Amino acid sequence: MKVTTKLEDIIESSLSGSTIFKRQEVLTPEHIPSRLPHREEKIKELTVIFRELTNDPSSTSIRVVVSGPTGTGKTVTTKTFGNLFKSKLKERGTKIEYIHINCHRQRTLYLLTMELASNLKLPIPVRGLSAQESFRIIHDYLAKRNIHVILTLDEFDYLINTSPHEDIYFLVRLYDELSSTTRHMSYIFIMRDEQNVSTLDRSIKDHMMRNIVKFEPYKVRELKDILTDRVSEAFQPNVVPEETVDYISNVYGHDKGGSGNARLAIEVLEMAGKIAEIKNSPVVLMDYAKEANSRINAEAGEILEEISYLELHPLLILKALINLYNRLKTSSIQIGRLEKEYRDLCQELGEEPRRHTQVYEYVKRMKLMGILETQQSGRGMRGRTTLISFSVPISQDLESLIIKNLRMKLDNKEDYV
Repeated sequence: MKVTTKLEDIIESSLSGSTIFKRQEVLTPEHIPSRLPHREEKIKELTVIFRELTNDPSSTSIRVVVSGPTGTGKTVTTKTFGNLFKSKLKERGTKIEYIHINCHRQRTLYLLTMELASNLKLPIPVRGLSAQESFRIIHDYLAKRNIHVILTLDEFDYLINTSPHEDIYFLVRLYDELSSTTRHMSYIFIMRDEQNVSTLDRSIKDHMMRNIVKFEPYKVRELKDILTDRVSEAFQPNVVPEETVDYISNVYGHDKGGSGNARLAIEVLEMAGKIAEIKNSPVVLMDYAKEANSRINAEAGEILEEISYLELHPLLILKALINLYNRLKTSSIQIGRLEKEYRDLCQELGEEPRRHTQVYEYVKRMKLMGILETQQSGRGMRGRTTLISFSVPISQDLESLIIKNLRMKLDNKEDYV
């Protein structure tokens, strides 16, 4: 059957070019922008830490922890630093390589080692060698060529929580394992929550935590600067009004109760542009940003609705989790610590706390409802425990909803917070 001319015209006009987007790829998470608004100080921090590599890189091995919530610029900042630092040292005649590996994609020490070898274009047999043996081959290769690698391990939390203790020890304390008089490997460990390191042996923690660069959630003004940059690069001139950028910045700005997540804010901006295209609008209206935000956060809305059906003690557990987040500024909480906070809250309110088994059942039920996430602190590690976190970003809306429902359950105890 021949396609009608009208349908052909629709496809042709859509393929001929966008009236909204100029370079849509600028809005993808993989894009490395030419500017990093409000992260220049982090570049400086990293440079100061790694500065000693400029003198004699083979005499030292540096380890840095980069921590912060999702969407705070950790990955893009470390990649930018690594590439610029490599370029500057090359000008000085020093051989530095920067390699960035995601531990969620390369889920074991062996896969990580193979990816490192691949980045160095070093052929290593796929079978017959352990990860540790392969790592030694890589180090010998670097030593012979007098190359120093800055290896960034992104989402390192994942490796901590899934890998055997000895694999983490081998990575972090590499030069205790290798009989080498020279140093050719430094690390940047990127993680959302540095508290995950608390599950490791002290000998590992002490090596990792000497240098920490913390990334805070973005504020409204900071998000506006980031989005304004992306608008100028990604969109045609004059198609995104300032009020659209203001709306997204205010929704996600941490100082207005938002998540401070730039990645989500950029995703909303891109979705709003797509909606404008579909509606044949010459302008990305604020209403399109609102529609995009509701689409992207539909799952979060459903989870907030589930909270309304909870009984008193599950709500108390959620309030305890919020309290710990506000106090510790960490999203993943050990269940023992959560239980203590829950018991303290019960005592404050004159409620009889439930036993450990019942608390654990409440947590499991809320996990099934999609409200909470749980993960083990690490297989084969001393002090293994369950870590609890919310499945959605902690926001003012979430906290307000929990308090509102608690007050309803507690009847006359309205002034407990």
